[in-house]
Amino acid sequence: MFDKFSRSMPAAQPNVIHLTDHAKVATVKELQSQHSAEDPQLAEWLELKSTLHEALLERLNLSVIEKVERDALRREVAGVVSTALGDAGKPLNGDDFNRIVDELLDEILGFGPLEPLLADPTINDILVNGYRTVYVERYGLLERVPVRFRDEKHLLRVIDKIVSKMGRRVDESQPWVDARLEDGSRVNAIIRPCAIDGPSVSIRKFSASPLTMQKLVDTGALNSHASDFLRALVYARLNILIAGGTGSGKTTMLNAMSSFIDHSERVVTIEDAAELQLQQEHVVRLETRPPSPSGTGAVAQRDLVRNALRMRPDRIIVGEVRGAETFDMLQAMNTGHDGSMTTVHANSARDALGRLEQMVTMMGIEFPVSAIRAQIASGLQFVVHLSRLADGTRRVMSISEITGMEGQVITMQDIFVFQKQGRSESGEVLGRFVPTGIRPRCAEQLMAAGVDLDPETFRAAKD
Repeated sequence: MFDKFSRSMPAAQPNVIHLTDHAKVATVKELQSQHSAEDPQLAEWLELKSTLHEALLERLNLSVIEKVERDALRREVAGVVSTALGDAGKPLNGDDFNRIVDELLDEILGFGPLEPLLADPTINDILVNGYRTVYVERYGLLERVPVRFRDEKHLLRVIDKIVSKMGRRVDESQPWVDARLEDGSRVNAIIRPCAIDGPSVSIRKFSASPLTMQKLVDTGALNSHASDFLRALVYARLNILIAGGTGSGKTTMLNAMSSFIDHSERVVTIEDAAELQLQQEHVVRLETRPPSPSGTGAVAQRDLVRNALRMRPDRIIVGEVRGAETFDMLQAMNTGHDGSMTTVHANSARDALGRLEQMVTMMGIEFPVSAIRAQIASGLQFVVHLSRLADGTRRVMSISEITGMEGQVITMQDIFVFQKQGRSESGEVLGRFVPTGIRPRCAEQLMAAGVDLDPETFRAAKD
């Protein structure tokens, strides 16, 4: 039985399905129906692996596993697997034997079926929708991959392994959790009863080599003139807000812009889950902490922003403002901490300012709207808005300067914008990133800081 099974096993590399390529793919419902029937060969493979895993748990000393070199552990696992298969009279061919040994190593040392996806550098996001369904995002496009867990208990065991390493937990009393892997990848997990169809896991992978501004220019996210302008803004210590939707590249842009910070400056970063990759030597990284099982000991971003003000920072970088810490961040920007940066979820540059205003009100203190807007207008100088387009590409949509107040309205002007020009036959979004022809009011400030920009930087493009 296993000889036949091992000869016909599908290859380890998946044939992916691009959900965003409308000319080639089925609808989500069609995909679900295609995978609704259990593959008997896959079920047989998972059952075999589960049996072998139990045999390994009985024979290996798990308390010292992490101290053993992987090659030595692989030989030990291979020996146990070979003996178990021989005793059961269930031989596997060489390729499937090596494959099952590798998968068992992933179960023992890592996160089981997720390990090959975590190791794949082309994958940005891993999305587990129940134990049978896994999607990934490559180059902005969603793909379903033939990866699954044995059952719901298997998936729960992997989730527990992920969060327990961070000293966190997930159970019926606390059915969701945010955590990060050792490499910095961000993880969110939610289980029943909140996840109706079973546990769900979302992993935003941490890039081992962060994208530089030059790489963003090369991929068309913005042009060289805009890149030079952003470099000038950071060098001249202007306060910048990076706005965009989920997955639009806000953290990537923040990382790229932070590379322009002078290495002589002291930078304090504040994040919910540490994922910024600053190249400067003098960086202090702060991270929030959730409450303990007893409900005590929580450390919020607002606490960290307040503490950062006592740490003599030259710049404060908040990974993302989400609540009352927005007020403290604005206070810092208005009291001498020039060159600070943060990100916010928003659908446009103007909407980003409205979001900041809304979050300041979360403090529970009655501030006049005019006072909040005045703080925003005086604290922030620029908003960089990004978006993930329909073809999966991430682009800078605008670089906008905050120019002050007119009455109770914050005034802005676009310095660079992305002009959409339709879509190609292959579905690619066409357009160009161009200057508007408006010379920013901060031009004199940039010159005073010693920045010499090309006169063509702000010249409007000719049609």
